[in-house]
Amino acid sequence: MTVHKVGYMVGSLSKDSINRKLATALIPLAPENLAFEEIPIKDLPLYNRDLDGDYPAPARALKEQIAGVDALLFVTPEYNRDIPGGLKNAIDWASRPWGKNSFSRKPSAVIGASPGNIGTAVAQQNLRSVLSFCDSPQMNAPEAYIKFTEGLVDDAGHVSDSETEEFLREFMANFGEFVTRVRAVIPPEE
Repeated sequence: MTVHKVGYMVGSLSKDSINRKLATALIPLAPENLAFEEIPIKDLPLYNRDLDGDYPAPARALKEQIAGVDALLFVTPEYNRDIPGGLKNAIDWASRPWGKNSFSRKPSAVIGASPGNIGTAVAQQNLRSVLSFCDSPQMNAPEAYIKFTEGLVDDAGHVSDSETEEFLREFMANFGEFVTRVRAVIPPEE
């Protein structure tokens, strides 16, 4: 069995983020063919194309981490019906300079949690549009818009609701299958 290294990005910069809790819950629910590492985004300066010739250290580290994984998982909140600025900033750094897009050919999936009834549906659609432009093959189904209620996931990543836990397990199983399929036809560039 091939184990695929998955980098995950949490769209919220808050250490107490419900999406960080969700990411913590997803990892033990994933199939054995996926291994995870967080790709942090909190220390990135605002993207400025004037720096394309001499990327700052946090942006170089971001691009190196993405280069070192086989796939990406985005766990994001929704801010004002869109993806958080910090996540968009990370995507801008990683997709540039022109011709050096770190997301190209990297399979990806999107999930997110919100206290609202529609979860993160609008942000996810916007993120999918950005990832499409960045040439990242995406797992489009199942979609996962998690309504986060108090106590749904504890700080250790345990999911209190069995139906939600099973849904998340199935989401991760589908992601594992998707990564395997994509990597079979689109191997990582050397």
